[in-house]
Amino acid sequence: MTLLLEVGATVLLLAVLYAPLERAFPAHRQGAWRAGSSTDLFFLLGQLVLWTAPVVAALTWFVHASEQLPLAGLRASVDAWPLWAQIGSAVGLCDVSIYWAHRWSHRNRFLWRFHRVHHTAERLDFLAAYREHPFDNLFTRTVENLPAILLGIPLHVLAGFAVFRGLWAVYIHSNVALEPGPLRMLLGSPRLHHWHHERTHHARVNFANLSPLMDVLFGTYHDPGH
Repeated sequence: MTLLLEVGATVLLLAVLYAPLERAFPAHRQGAWRAGSSTDLFFLLGQLVLWTAPVVAALTWFVHASEQLPLAGLRASVDAWPLWAQIGSAVGLCDVSIYWAHRWSHRNRFLWRFHRVHHTAERLDFLAAYREHPFDNLFTRTVENLPAILLGIPLHVLAGFAVFRGLWAVYIHSNVALEPGPLRMLLGSPRLHHWHHERTHHARVNFANLSPLMDVLFGTYHDPGH
């Protein structure tokens, strides 16, 4: 019963956060419930009920395993940094890591077998973000958190960072036309990620999760301005 309440509360929270934005600032004309929404809803429920726990277990294992590595000196240095420096370093390293992992997922046959599931959504909105194979989800969550784990970033900071990245990933898939304005080179937008899903480009552009700077630096940035 508790699990059902938690799942219901999570789905309701996501709808309250993103549905009004999609209705007020739509990037494309489409209904709130589209062909494929039921599939994406089942993927969301699958994540909440079935495969979030294994992902958390795997990350916990990585945390404990990292304690056996000769990283004491590095971690002592990082621990002495102010919180903003810890978070900034974790964000930067995680962004580089997830950029290359994502790009590799499109080029490596084995990884593409799982990642391609995410690209079967014909229309994008906040629900489509959850159309993800469990293995692809595990691979992504591991890669984006591993640098912070190795640096010894405190777990409460790591947990907050994971929640933020999760909400941001949902946002860039949402059917929202909002732009970050003067911060457009630091923060991505749904438009940029929608171009990544555009089939005419065969997903060769805009691999970044958080900052478009990754795509600018590595030559995959694409923004025709609409």
